[in-house]
Formats: sequence, C-alpha cells, structure tokens
Amino acid sequence: MAEPVEFEAPLLRRPRILRQNWRDLTFLHWAVEPASLERFYPPGTEPDTLEGKSYVGLVPFRMTDTGFPHGPAVPWLGTFLETNIRLYSVDTTGRRGVVFLSLDADRAAVVGSARAVFGLPYRWARMRHEVHGDTHTYTSRLRWPSTHASSSIRVQVGDALTPGPLEHFLTARWGLHVARAGRTLHLPNEHPAWVLRTAELTAFEEHGLLASVGLQELSGRPPDHVAFSHGVPAQFGLPTLASTARRPAGR
Repeated sequence: MAEPVEFEAPLLRRPRILRQNWRDLTFLHWAVEPASLERFYPPGTEPDTLEGKSYVGLVPFRMTDTGFPHGPAVPWLGTFLETNIRLYSVDTTGRRGVVFLSLDADRAAVVGSARAVFGLPYRWARMRHEVHGDTHTYTSRLRWPSTHASSSIRVQVGDALTPGPLEHFLTARWGLHVARAGRTLHLPNEHPAWVLRTAELTAFEEHGLLASVGLQELSGRPPDHVAFSHGVPAQFGLPTLASTARRPAGR
C-alpha cells in the first residue's frame, strides 16, 4: 500500500549530503494512462496514480546556492537553470517519489557531476529565464549529441492557489527513484511545503523535447494543469535501496 500523501515533509535523517534552492518554478502537467508509462520506470517501482491517472510533469526553474549542507555554495555547481521532465512513482514498500526522464541544465559541470555521482539523466542545454512583472519566460535548446530539441514557455502568474488533492499529489514528493548500477535507489529530500500560485500558460512551443524522452504523443497537446511557485530551499539525505523498508523519519 502506498504511503499517504503528506504535504509537510517528513524529517530527513542525518547525514544531509546536499542543499539547493529551487526558484521560480512553473509546473506543467499532463494526465495520462498509467499503462502507457510503465516502460519508463526502474525495477521495483511503478506509476503512482490519482483517481486512475498518472501524470507527466515538465518543470522549468532556477537552481541557486547548490552546495554541501554547511558552508558556501560550490562555485561550479551553485546557480544554473534547469528544465526537467518527470513522472510520479511508488515503490514496493509504498514509498512515493519521482522518476526523471530528463534534466536539462545550462552548466556542463552540473551535468557531468550528476550523471557520474547519482546516475541522473542530465543533459547540457543553452537556457534562458526572463522575468517581466508577473510574466516568466523560459527557453531551452539542447546541446547534446544526436538529440535536437528546444522549448519556449511563457506564463502569467496569478493569485495564491489553495492546493487540493491534485496539487498535493504532484508536489508533495519527498524523494526520487533512480536506477543505478543495476539497483533502484531512493534519494530522499526535505523542504518546506510549497506555496503555489495560479498561472496562465500564454505561450508554449516545444520542438522535439517531449519526443526526446519517448513522449511524442504529448506533443501538440496542451497541459492539463499549470501552476507556479516562487520556490523553496531543499536538502537531500543519503540514498537507500528502494526495497529498504520504510522507517519513521527522525533526526
């Protein structure tokens, strides 16, 4: 049985290994049939669902202050732009998480480090984020071998959004699942509850981005849900095998 969806993060066990600030995030989500996504999940995990649907998320944002738990940001990792495509997972212990199909970033050192250390599917891209009042525009063009993809997203941020079951399901995720060296790991995180805002998608162009991760069927289809957040600080703990039994959180 899947663990309850908890909007407040469980306490993250020590030691902490990494900190980041996630800023100016736009959440685009498509509702899909879970069976259509099963091929993307690492062993021991499957699509998490809400009312019979699973979701594909496309999330552009700014990353700042990346570093170790204490001390200054690491200069070659500290601040960069990212656009990720993610799915929602649950493992055999009932632990919920996300599975990343891609994480595009505009800093090559981040791409190389995250791929080598965590096995995450980072890709190098040329990216830009512009803010004019309540309008946020994100552009990205991959700089990755044999892959041609780009995107442009513009949203108008609105009023505070009172989260319901869907917003909790999409954003209250306290870890990620990743296949690494023949095993599936769970990397836990902790951050304050999201403060969400409504957002209107005023422009959206993607040329090969969804197709580059095997989701070409979503190309040309508008997202079913759009939201925005000014962001949260986050910390990560040590990864464990996804098959490890869940334990009460604690310091």
